[in-house]
Amino acid sequence: MNPTTSTDHIYVVGDIQGCCDQLDELHALILQQDAQACLFIAGDLVNRGPKSLSTLRKLVAMGERANSVLGNHDLNLLAIAYGTHRPHKDSYLRPIIDAPDREELLGWLRHRPLAALIENHLIVHAGVLPSWTVEKTLEYAHEVELILRGPNFADFLKHMYGNEPSKWRTDLTGIDRLRCIVNVLTRLRFCTADDVMEFDSKEGLNKTPPGFAPWFTHPRQTESSTLVFGHWSALGLQVQSNLIGLDTGCVWGEKLSAMRLSDHALFQVDCPEHQKVVVS
Repeated sequence: MNPTTSTDHIYVVGDIQGCCDQLDELHALILQQDAQACLFIAGDLVNRGPKSLSTLRKLVAMGERANSVLGNHDLNLLAIAYGTHRPHKDSYLRPIIDAPDREELLGWLRHRPLAALIENHLIVHAGVLPSWTVEKTLEYAHEVELILRGPNFADFLKHMYGNEPSKWRTDLTGIDRLRCIVNVLTRLRFCTADDVMEFDSKEGLNKTPPGFAPWFTHPRQTESSTLVFGHWSALGLQVQSNLIGLDTGCVWGEKLSAMRLSDHALFQVDCPEHQKVVVS
């Protein structure tokens, strides 16, 4: 799959989170209409669902017919697998970590982008800051991608976690810069118009923290492109003129969704509830 040339036959899929049976069902539904279909996942391939190992194996086996941006759960898997992060609960990820083909699977994952441009569609897992242009988003993502694909990736994973710096500045350097880029692309939900981020709030728009707003509601430098993202299941499906949100709560008993980029046709399958939503 060449992710920069054409939207023909490309279907972006929302967060799978280890729900491989539903991915198989959705893929089969798409193939009924398009035998040349390529899947591009909006991140969070693994965790929480029952078949993370099967999910990775399927996508790797698809070769050029599958790609993905990295999500926060995918980075979490890498951190756990390479011993730089202690999991809260790793039962969902343990089959990957113990698999005989783990290095092939994890190597494939390490080489996924954090942002991708397909014609005029910018795909990220979580979001972008108001000041970031499409070009800068890809440039910043590539800074992290080079580290993850290099020989010292485990050293980076040791220092990847943390909420600081909470404000993006172009003069950030070193691990602070890399961590900030990762947080924008894989964790962002709420921010200010001048690029200050908030990471404690994870619910819907009715729980917006004071002084902040959802990242996509600010005037942003990427408005000339259609921004495609996942990550925020509390939002549900979002389809606007230049914004597509595809995390439709697969693992929470809702739906797994895919959108064909050429005409924004929607494909969905129902999902069982593997995780329960806690209502506070």
